[in-house]
Amino acid sequence: MSASLTLDPLGPHFGARVEGLDLATAHDDDLVAVRAALIDRKVLFFSGQTLDPDGQIALGRRLGELTASHPVVGGVDEAHPEIYALDSADNGFADVWHTDVTFMPRPPLGSILRAVTLPPSGGDTSWADSQLAYDSLSAPVRDLADRLTAVHDGNREFGYYLAQRRGGKGSVWDGEVVTRLDPVEHPVIRVHPETGRKGIFVNPGFTSHIVGVSEAESRAILDLLYAHLTKPEHIVRHRWKEGDVAMWDNRSTAHYANRDYGTAHRVMHRITLRGDRPLGPTASG
Repeated sequence: MSASLTLDPLGPHFGARVEGLDLATAHDDDLVAVRAALIDRKVLFFSGQTLDPDGQIALGRRLGELTASHPVVGGVDEAHPEIYALDSADNGFADVWHTDVTFMPRPPLGSILRAVTLPPSGGDTSWADSQLAYDSLSAPVRDLADRLTAVHDGNREFGYYLAQRRGGKGSVWDGEVVTRLDPVEHPVIRVHPETGRKGIFVNPGFTSHIVGVSEAESRAILDLLYAHLTKPEHIVRHRWKEGDVAMWDNRSTAHYANRDYGTAHRVMHRITLRGDRPLGPTASG
């Protein structure tokens, strides 16, 4: 028998609060239900949680295979190499729309983010539903986007960090030590491997350009897709409180963390689940 979750939907199609579930003591069937809800609602929020670093990692391992903290940035400490600390005191900001780690051949399946230290106000995080955004494009634009491929490049954000702070030796990712960030190609429209739904899979954080078109055409197409992806109808926004945990499907969302809290301190701990190579409509059809 599968467990039944109590969900408070945040919109008609996207986002939900999961009520009354303690992630530290959840039964296996509860987490099966969480996994199903995650694919359906794409981002889930859990309040009043008591996870510590060990508990966050244990939860992640019950939901999937954990990656290293990040291909370039090391773990929060030696005991927790899977945890990526987003610390505002160490330039740990995410104030650009992005999908996690799309500059690698196999971006994460999903992420689990835990609030550790919060500013008195501000620091909200917003998520965009890439599948809802795709569905609401006009048919001719969908047809165009279906045929396009884009380059994702992590050097702008992490190239200096890899060279200077890690001495050219990053984390082990997909079985290999990351020593350089070679740009990778992904389809502009990704087909979700579990549902078959299509979603926009480009983001301002890591997508550099579209393959096979002019620079002006690439910029115009990407600007159109970014503006459409981040329309208010496609977004849910979360105001963090102590004890909050968020989970999202990285294959069907993008997100943005507000940097509006001045010199106040904000620390978030993220773990990521190992994903697969993105496929587009032509490869999966």
